[in-house]
Amino acid sequence: MTTHQDERPVTSNGRAPDQHPFYLEVANEVAVFDAAFRGGLPVMLKGPTGCGKTRLVEHMSVRLGVPLYTVSCHEDVTAADLMGRYVLRGGETVWVDGPLTLAARNGGICYLDEIVEARADSTVAIHSLADHRRELSLERLGDERIVAKADFCLVVSYNPGYQSVLKDLKVSTRQRMVAIELGFPPPDVEERVVAHEAGCSPEEAAALVRLGQAIRRLEDDSLREVASPRALVAAGVLTAKGLPLRDAAIAAIVGPLTDDRATTVGLTTMVDAYLVAG
Repeated sequence: MTTHQDERPVTSNGRAPDQHPFYLEVANEVAVFDAAFRGGLPVMLKGPTGCGKTRLVEHMSVRLGVPLYTVSCHEDVTAADLMGRYVLRGGETVWVDGPLTLAARNGGICYLDEIVEARADSTVAIHSLADHRRELSLERLGDERIVAKADFCLVVSYNPGYQSVLKDLKVSTRQRMVAIELGFPPPDVEERVVAHEAGCSPEEAAALVRLGQAIRRLEDDSLREVASPRALVAAGVLTAKGLPLRDAAIAAIVGPLTDDRATTVGLTTMVDAYLVAG
């Protein structure tokens, strides 16, 4: 016997619906996202690691009052992972909707984080939901056709810094979407974010942001990434929990950025200049 089951989602960050994720708008990203949602258009978020793409989606989920289904994409994510599959439960075969199907069927935001990391068939699966049809065909359920609810929104994200010939979105996929480009926030905004999220003092947050800004200005081929707001927040958390600011910066910023000894020494010198001497 085959039965069908779907499962209501839990927000990816575990917050209750009335707990609004902290987010400070930098440009017009909230307005663009809101208009795209109301217009039934999919959204493509572009930006470096740790710049706030996921937090924006969490913020908009609560702001719009819809559930959030998040998929962290990687090379093993297939179309079946998004759409659903048959599983054995209690001796019977049961169809379980995937997050993309759940969002389309019930309404809500389906967020495919770092979509370029997923297998190609995953991208193909979203095409019919990302254009004027806004529908999903489930071949394994006898071509059941799901017309997405009015409050369904498809959101994808990726880091342009890792683009390559082999890992990029096809033009046919990109042109179905509204693009929002995010970067690192200006210093005054970033200081507020770090102080709020980490629970450290405004002075400590300001010092960490100065360090982060300095690292971002470096031209060093050994650094694949720079100090993101996420890394600065992590350093702030360690500081708020009693770790000296210098030790926190080395553990949360310098260590994750590089394994190269010379680069580590150079970054540590910057830590001393911006956090200790400054």
